[in-house]
Amino acid sequence: MKLDKKNTVLIGFAFLSICAFWQMYDNLVPLMLTNTFHMNEVVSGAIMAADNVLALFLLPLFGALSDKCRSPLGRRRPFILFGSLAAIVLMMALPVLNDSYRAAPSTGKMVAFVVVLGALLVAMGTYRSPAVALMPDVTPKPLRSKANAVINLMGAVGGIIYLLLTTFLYTDKNADASYLPLFSIVAGIILLALIVLMTLVNEPKLVTRQQDYEKQHPEEDLAVETPTGEKLPAAVKKSLGFLLCSIALWFVAYNGVTTWFTTYAQNQWSMTLSQSSMCLTIATAGAIVSYIPVGQVASKIGRRKTIRFGTLLLSGSFVAAFVYTLFSHSFHPALYGLFAVVGIAWASINVNSLPMVVEMCSDGEVGKFTGLYYTFSMTAQIATPVLAGALMRYLGYHLLFAYSAIFAFLSFITMNFVHHGDNKIVAKKGLEAFDVED
Repeated sequence: MKLDKKNTVLIGFAFLSICAFWQMYDNLVPLMLTNTFHMNEVVSGAIMAADNVLALFLLPLFGALSDKCRSPLGRRRPFILFGSLAAIVLMMALPVLNDSYRAAPSTGKMVAFVVVLGALLVAMGTYRSPAVALMPDVTPKPLRSKANAVINLMGAVGGIIYLLLTTFLYTDKNADASYLPLFSIVAGIILLALIVLMTLVNEPKLVTRQQDYEKQHPEEDLAVETPTGEKLPAAVKKSLGFLLCSIALWFVAYNGVTTWFTTYAQNQWSMTLSQSSMCLTIATAGAIVSYIPVGQVASKIGRRKTIRFGTLLLSGSFVAAFVYTLFSHSFHPALYGLFAVVGIAWASINVNSLPMVVEMCSDGEVGKFTGLYYTFSMTAQIATPVLAGALMRYLGYHLLFAYSAIFAFLSFITMNFVHHGDNKIVAKKGLEAFDVED
């Protein structure tokens, strides 16, 4: 049994475009809100949390709707098609409104910016869960960590493409620079990914092949009918609950930093957008080089152990960054190494968390459980921009890393109570032990 790497990469183009968009959103929208529209950290943090409020409802809804969709394009691709096209149109209006307000401020333009931003978030919400659910739809359960490593690698490539563009296009502290070029490039990335998905991925054929595999291996299904008529046994439900709690905690930690880092870096370390983007680029690069090895490690030692290692490493990295801020108010190049470690830690967590969730569901509920995963991750991301923003505003910017370190360590503790959803590690015997998957 080997992973179909070609189709996994092609499917990963959807996640590549999604990650490029959200990297841009997290980096630029806070700057637009604070620098152009002059909103304080709490208000802008609340607006930044709006995407997660919407996602809390939209992602489970459209994940479940896509489970029930029956079309010649498959279950997921109709949602990807509509959502991508709507997002491209709406996102191009944001930098235009931003530049127009800067040139001639008015309440109408501010309201229009917020309305378009809300519509864009709805468009993204319609296809995110279906796009992510496509991978487990077509991948056998034992291979989903490896497949998710490839998907996350594609997503990281999308993020780093954006960050590199930012690094080269915005090299000074000019607050009046237009963001239209960046939005145009990301819109082009989304369009390219859509073309790949619609022309090169035969979803119905791949899903049929996967369903045939599942029928031949019923022993891998944890979603069995219990004597009480429930689909999940009580022990599996308990593990799922603690896993979802862990997901919320590490997203509070990680997104607290990623949402506010460009603003933090400007205020705490007097860095330009280019310089702060380089830090995030290095963190993303650390994740990129780690995704495939992490998937391989998880297949040997288990997803749970790999995730717990990642949460400890993430917490330790944030502690180190916090200690540094106690002694210095300027950036030192040695911190680049710390950001690379953050990337490795996040890869260890991210590669294995979604596969653990969908491991516990039946074939017909992958979209629903993917939506459940996003319900908890987005709930965390609703709270963390506001909490971290208020923390920095009222107690000091230097506490951002301490805040994230605490929540990362709490996720390490809750993962101790997760006992299902891990991959089955089977030792190879005889000549099979010499087989190397390509």
